[in-house]
Amino acid sequence: MSDPLLKVSGATVAFASRSGDFLALDRVSLQLLPGQTVAVVGESGCGKTTLARSILGLQRLTSGSIWLQGKEVKGTTRNQAEKVGMVWQDPYASLNPRWRISRILQEPFSLGKQKGDCDALLTEVGLDPSFANRYPHELSGGQRQRVAIGRALALRPPLVICDEPTAALDLSIQAQILNLLRDLQSSLGCAYLYISHDLATVRYMADFVIVMYLGRIVEYGPVERVFEKPLHPYTKTLMDSAPSLDEIGVLPRVTLGELPTVSQRWIGCRFAPRCPFSQATCSSTPPPVLQSSSHGAECHFPLNHED
Repeated sequence: MSDPLLKVSGATVAFASRSGDFLALDRVSLQLLPGQTVAVVGESGCGKTTLARSILGLQRLTSGSIWLQGKEVKGTTRNQAEKVGMVWQDPYASLNPRWRISRILQEPFSLGKQKGDCDALLTEVGLDPSFANRYPHELSGGQRQRVAIGRALALRPPLVICDEPTAALDLSIQAQILNLLRDLQSSLGCAYLYISHDLATVRYMADFVIVMYLGRIVEYGPVERVFEKPLHPYTKTLMDSAPSLDEIGVLPRVTLGELPTVSQRWIGCRFAPRCPFSQATCSSTPPPVLQSSSHGAECHFPLNHED
């Protein structure tokens, strides 16, 4: 097995608030191999984007460490774009509206002190070279995201972080962007850290999936294994809430309870107040880590568990 391209060990990020400190990331650990796609899923506020910012060096860790290509990430570096590319959720917000597309695509080459071929880059992401003279507002949402993907891959980084890359796009365009990402990965051999709340796109894109809840990883495993036999009740809740053709016109089941306050301190499982299988021990005792092969979860009473 090859060495990990990305290794996150016990990453913790604490933010101060009027009601006390809260943990945006709580001892998060994961690995990403070269050429692999690992998806991180969970509700808004679970820590997905904080994790991405920490890997980019934009968010300092309170404790723990992040290693990329064998070197520890400690803030941003001059050659950052050569190591990791970033595709943000909203391409209109992530592209400078005052720059032509040619200048946007030249930016990473300038930072890396390299010469770049913008026409070839546009062609690679499925756009005509004539788009180089346009401004972002003259492009559709899907076209802007293609430009953003081209910029992220300009210097051929081994890792690309995709933070909800299709969330701001129409369904028909989403499929095109996902296929583009897969084609580029196949030709370039890059790895993706794919962040999303859309389980359908996760199942299509990812090899391995990590489920987060309130800053903590509650389940992880090969994508098909997790989808077919989820262990954690929260993972099952996410899947039940996802729209499907079998349940058109049927409202999703309402999850019990309410999200806790961000400054709440935890002794047991943080999903216990909302879990239909919760018992007294769930709130009073830290959940054990149950693992079978590469599939694991933190839960006292897991679903589909095979001893």
